[in-house]
Amino acid sequence: MHIISHPLYLAPIPLYAQLYAAQGLIVDADGTFVKQTFRSRAIIATENGTQTLTIPIVHNNGQKMRDVRISEHGNWRHLHWNALQSAYRKSPFFDYYADDFAHFYEEKDGFLLDFNMRLHATICGLIGLERPIATLEESTMEWAKNNYSDLRPAAAPQEFAKNAPPAPPAYYQVFAQRNGFIPNLSIIDLLFNMGPEALIVLRDANK
Repeated sequence: MHIISHPLYLAPIPLYAQLYAAQGLIVDADGTFVKQTFRSRAIIATENGTQTLTIPIVHNNGQKMRDVRISEHGNWRHLHWNALQSAYRKSPFFDYYADDFAHFYEEKDGFLLDFNMRLHATICGLIGLERPIATLEESTMEWAKNNYSDLRPAAAPQEFAKNAPPAPPAYYQVFAQRNGFIPNLSIIDLLFNMGPEALIVLRDANK
């Protein structure tokens, strides 16, 4: 089995759990970009609960995901990295992985697709969840729908909330004693809190 997904920003953990059980990932780079989705948003856990990180984009109505350019408006890179440091600096593995992510918030990436996929490759390499990646072409879309698990609807938070793939079991979170365990966060939460054991958590979601 392969899974089809939109290219997401630090995607929710359940999607990586699905990828663990899959043979590969097919990325829909030609789908229409939709605002207020996980294409440009990620949810992390902070001392005061969840926080949504949103990448600003140069928006043109109806543009394909592969054509979406990142806007440098509002110093968002600095804000996102500060938020990640604030949320996870006390986590067991933040210092271990920080250098792998800091440069993403210093460099200027022109396209959102490239930024998301480079982050995805880094995360998979650190977790040990490397799967082949292919791009879904429009000519093969109907064939892919009939033969692959289509997770593209999960890019919309409201659809994800209603039809989320099975979540992994509870794992250690820095602020769990204060806020309780929060499921379905960005994969970055699992990585910084569990390190190499993140792969075991993803495996256990498929039992």
